[in-house]
Amino acid sequence: MGFVIIVWNTLRFCLNNYFCLLYYMNQTNKGKAKIFSAWLCATTMLILTFYHKSIGSNTEKIPMFVTGDTIPSPAKPKLLPAIQQASPQIKPATTNVSTDTLPSLKNDTSVVNTIDTFSFKIAKGALDVPVSYHADDSMVVDVPNNNIRFYGKVSTIKYADNSLEAPAIEYDQNTNLVKANHVKDSSGKVIATAKFEQGEFKSESDTIVFNMKTQKGLTKGTYTQQGEMYVYGEKIKKVSDDVFYALKGRFTTCNLDTPHFAFVSSKIKFIQNKMAFTGPVHPEFEGVPVPIILPFGIYPLTQGRHSGLLAPSFTANDQMGLALDGLGYYKILGPNWDVILRGTLYSYGGWTGSVNPQYYKRYRYRGNMGFNIQRFKTNFKGDPDFNSTKSVNFTWTHASDSKARPGVSFNANVNAGSSKFNEQVPNNPTRNFQNQLNSSIAYAKVWKDKPFNLSINANHNQNTLQRLINFNLPDVAFNVNTLYPFRRKEPIGDYKWYENVGVALNSNAKSLSSFYDTAGNIGQQIFNRLQWGASHNVPISLSLPQIGPLQVAPSISYQEKWYQERQFLNWNPLTKKVDTSVSKSFYRAYEMTFGISTSTRIFGMYTFKNGSVKAIRHEIRPYVSINYKPDLNGKDWNTVQLDTAKNTRRYSVYERSIYGAYGEGRFGGLSFGIDNNISMKVRDKKDTSAEAVKKVSLIDGFSITGSYNFLRDSFKLEPLNLSARSNLFEKINITASALFDPYQMDSLGRRVDKLIWKKKPLSLGTLMSGSVSMQTSFRGGDKTKKNESLPGLNQQNVNSSGMPLDEYQQELVYMNNNPGEFVDFSVPWDISLNYSLRFFRSQNPGERTATTTFNQDVNWTSSVNLTPKWKIGINGFYNITDKELGSISMFLSREMHCWQMAINISPVGKFKFFNISISPKSAILRDLKINRTRSFIDL
Repeated sequence: MGFVIIVWNTLRFCLNNYFCLLYYMNQTNKGKAKIFSAWLCATTMLILTFYHKSIGSNTEKIPMFVTGDTIPSPAKPKLLPAIQQASPQIKPATTNVSTDTLPSLKNDTSVVNTIDTFSFKIAKGALDVPVSYHADDSMVVDVPNNNIRFYGKVSTIKYADNSLEAPAIEYDQNTNLVKANHVKDSSGKVIATAKFEQGEFKSESDTIVFNMKTQKGLTKGTYTQQGEMYVYGEKIKKVSDDVFYALKGRFTTCNLDTPHFAFVSSKIKFIQNKMAFTGPVHPEFEGVPVPIILPFGIYPLTQGRHSGLLAPSFTANDQMGLALDGLGYYKILGPNWDVILRGTLYSYGGWTGSVNPQYYKRYRYRGNMGFNIQRFKTNFKGDPDFNSTKSVNFTWTHASDSKARPGVSFNANVNAGSSKFNEQVPNNPTRNFQNQLNSSIAYAKVWKDKPFNLSINANHNQNTLQRLINFNLPDVAFNVNTLYPFRRKEPIGDYKWYENVGVALNSNAKSLSSFYDTAGNIGQQIFNRLQWGASHNVPISLSLPQIGPLQVAPSISYQEKWYQERQFLNWNPLTKKVDTSVSKSFYRAYEMTFGISTSTRIFGMYTFKNGSVKAIRHEIRPYVSINYKPDLNGKDWNTVQLDTAKNTRRYSVYERSIYGAYGEGRFGGLSFGIDNNISMKVRDKKDTSAEAVKKVSLIDGFSITGSYNFLRDSFKLEPLNLSARSNLFEKINITASALFDPYQMDSLGRRVDKLIWKKKPLSLGTLMSGSVSMQTSFRGGDKTKKNESLPGLNQQNVNSSGMPLDEYQQELVYMNNNPGEFVDFSVPWDISLNYSLRFFRSQNPGERTATTTFNQDVNWTSSVNLTPKWKIGINGFYNITDKELGSISMFLSREMHCWQMAINISPVGKFKFFNISISPKSAILRDLKINRTRSFIDL
């Protein structure tokens, strides 16, 4: 072992002297270095040879680790017997295979494993990771002073997560300081600035001094951004990755170099994406300071969900006084829950409160609830008009993700409460006139690979004018998809005709009840009005092959209904009224129908040789259905006297039930109908090619339907239904419908069993009712841009953003009531019109005249840009029949880059209000606004 140490020291001494002599000879006599190197290599070989011999190696051979081939011998003699056994015809050649002569070191305890180590000293102040750099123009290295300078419009230095870009950069290796400056041209204009980036921190400065070792720096004339906040400081000192200080700084949400507004403070501390703190702070507008000074400021910069106060706004109401509106608190209860608490206080003693929790679990479910209460006092105690009311409202939305449980869904959409709640919501005309509340809760399940499906629903509807509340709990539907019992399991070839016989099942059961919230004993009302019933339908169908141009389909249907009671009406000659008696039990009624239908399609086209119109295409879709229904329910129909004049009517004992009663009498007749579609092909003026045409729809649909009962004694033809729909020029949407009575009238206005075509062959009959509606909208500006309208005011919308749902709903309501704050100035003008006409004709009993009731109304929405920065608009509703204006609201909006101004006014209607608002556009400062609101109610 001692000899090994001596040899190693000798070798190290030779190598050290070798490199020293080599350097000297290279400087003095380059030719002698090669001769010296050869002698040194020979000496080294001799030392290694003696060393190998001293540890017991074979002296008759040259050591393998010096001269042996490093590629191992491919010979594997152990495989030869196997090869010879597998192929006895092949005899391997005799080969002398030499084994490795090195002794096995597996069990040799005299060998000690050592790890080669190198020790070197690290320079004081050296960096931990490499530095990458780039210079567009040039780089100057000052070796004696350990200084490097970079020149060029874009010069960069990158170290760890730090990135510096500037036209002039200087790096001092002694102090690890990097200095960067902006550069100006001869006219004084800045060519390029110094930009620094570290993690999420980004800045642009006139001068930057940064220590790459301590990660601290100092900048001058610096711009940086924190979320939506733009920050400028004469000097900014960065003390850590997340904290920096600004001297004589300003911050704003305006992205201009000279912002329209800013908050100025001499000392500011920023914690990256968390919080900002200032000393005395005052606002500036257009560079002019406002003499409003706050002693300090705290500004949250956290992105995403975080608990905190919700700022209120000041409003005023003619009946309720001044108000501190919307004061609240947002609280995060956990990763899946949060809640908003809001309240409003009125100077006349009224108040409102709301609690809105929201829950959300990714890929499972989401929803929110709302508990709202109002307590209003109008005028003062002792005043004859003093009034105090209390109302509540509850909302709940829930939606399950289909991926959580495939085939199963559960959704809820609940909106219920006091009938007076919507009417008393301040400054919200849309909700004030909403007199219908609806709710639904639904559970559905579809069995995989089975033809069954089940749905369970609970529904609620509420008329706030009548104060009547109806609810359906539960409503159960079970369906079996069409089954083909005669089909083969493994068919070969086409199905036989009888194999297309299909059977299905549709069952539904539900219960209904109702009550008035103005009356007492609600529980007794619900019990007395409780109704339940069930309906079952078993359709049997047969799909036959097409017969030429005709499609024929026979069908059989069995229906059954279950009832809870039967009702009997009797004329009481003493009281001269109709008495009603009810018998409660379980009853059932059933009905069967048989039918066969045929339909086809007929096409016609007329072409033009000249002109822009190329062709007109007409499609006719007629159908005829022959049906037979036996009289299985005539026993349930009776005749009752109505008055002393002995007028009578037919009634069914089940007519008050949920599903209604089956009709009496037999039906053996046909149902018929015809539908039309007319379109044309015209030359496309936007396409210059010879074959360029486009399709224009003239009439989307024009249909007439009716039925004829051959087995009825009189009035065999049912009234005719006519409907039409079209979208003219892709701008005007028209929908119309009408009902015609095909029989004549006598002098008293009664129907006579004579068809009207005997007198008027070209008439469809007497017009009994109808409706026409038209909608259209026009806009200016870029026609290719989509019209992005405001989202609908669906109180049960589910929002996917981080903001709680109830807050989102409040935003929608605010957007609807204040459209001036959410306008698109790129659209110079727009107008939308809706017109509706409805009428109904009824014959007066015992008179020759008939009464026709008309109802017409129109509503519109329009806006126009007075200038590129000013827009005015109006929304309104007018009842033409009553000649009354409904709610009308107008807005005036001003675009101010980072600010917006809007004036909203509703001068007509029961609920009048006006609102003036000036606020920043930024969401982080949306509560920092100047607001003036007044509302008035016509009692």
